[in-house]
Amino acid sequence: MFDNLSYKLDRAFKTLKGTGKITEINVATTVKEIRRALIDADVNYKVAKEVTDRIKEEALGRDVLISVSPGQLLVKITQEELTNLMGGKKEDISLKGDPSILLISGLQGSGKTTFSGKLATYLKKQGRQVLLVACDIYRPAAITQLKTLGEQIGVEVYAEPENKNALEIARNAVDHAKKTGKKTVIVDTAGRLAVDEAMMNEIASLKEALNPSETLFVVDSMTGQDAVNTAKTFDERLDFDGVVLTKLDGDSRGGAAISIRHVVDKPIKFISTGEKMDNLDLFYPERMAQRILGMGDVVSLVEKAQQSFDEDEAKRINAKIRKNQFNFDDFLSQMEQIKKMGNIKDLLGMIPGMGKAIRGMDIDDDSFRPIEAIIRSMTPQERDNPALIDGSRRKRIANGSGRSIQEVNNLMKQFGDMRKLMKQMNKMGGAQKALGSMNPKSMGRR
Repeated sequence: MFDNLSYKLDRAFKTLKGTGKITEINVATTVKEIRRALIDADVNYKVAKEVTDRIKEEALGRDVLISVSPGQLLVKITQEELTNLMGGKKEDISLKGDPSILLISGLQGSGKTTFSGKLATYLKKQGRQVLLVACDIYRPAAITQLKTLGEQIGVEVYAEPENKNALEIARNAVDHAKKTGKKTVIVDTAGRLAVDEAMMNEIASLKEALNPSETLFVVDSMTGQDAVNTAKTFDERLDFDGVVLTKLDGDSRGGAAISIRHVVDKPIKFISTGEKMDNLDLFYPERMAQRILGMGDVVSLVEKAQQSFDEDEAKRINAKIRKNQFNFDDFLSQMEQIKKMGNIKDLLGMIPGMGKAIRGMDIDDDSFRPIEAIIRSMTPQERDNPALIDGSRRKRIANGSGRSIQEVNNLMKQFGDMRKLMKQMNKMGGAQKALGSMNPKSMGRR
């Protein structure tokens, strides 16, 4: 979502490229471009001006080291100011109480129900017993959706479809949670297409009666500055504890993510991308600022890998690599593990320097499909022993997978090169790094 903003900021910093020192004139020009980029990204004008004024003040007050260019210094200062603007540090949700109650609020269509399922998944991974509660009494599809999500993630959903009293349903759900030993209750509430008095009264009464340990406001990032204004209205009535930004993988300008903390003075606690139930991340302001500036986010990438990769499977693969027995079945297994980590383009964007390289490129999970089709068209013997695959077999595999001979040849060459690299790196204990050498984009070239 930050591609356009990242591009414009990068262009702004280039005005200082080759400049030997920082002056009021060249900083003013750069800061003006940064402000314009932020406003274009739908950041509130007042917020954008405050931030860029601080960037200018900081830049003029610092000496440029011999080893640091003025452009590098301004990038660093901008990163610091964006980090501070978005909250400075990560803030966790509160899970006090037995059970702890989490009240989910927001407008209809903001992604509350999907987020409720994702939050349940997130807490379940931490070993907590979770109960989802369907308190949207106005939209029957919301109850069905929550039940479907509950079945998908293995979490019980409490619902009373015939009851039209949200407060009564919530109280009954809490009693049920106590009886069944559930330690966390997530209450999915009703939304409206716009803020109205009935909606605000209902959610306010739920908060007063339930006394939740955490009230979260879910906002659709794609609504831009309207998201910030809606958050402000909700906070005035609810005094919520934190913000959840959804649809961060959409084609939005990013202004909400950058300025919402400053406007409502409440922390962003989670960011949500995609429809998969594990596509939920804690919000780290510093990491987000780094990604906006194209500096990557290696820490988040490593954390995603740790969460997604099966330890026993990793040991098995490492053992095969050490014996130089890594085959196409193993490679398929590794691709499945990588896909669990989330959107491929987002993952690549976390690697320093890759953000600029892949800007504008269409990279998604489908990029792996040609490779998978080719491998699945091989016999078990061929997948286990790639050396068997001669010219006639390659032609059969190409026909069976619907891909070209050239694509099959490309895959065979890249796989062979990867195995050689693994063999060389084996002695250094870093063979698994070679898995990143396979390029799914090159498989699609005819």
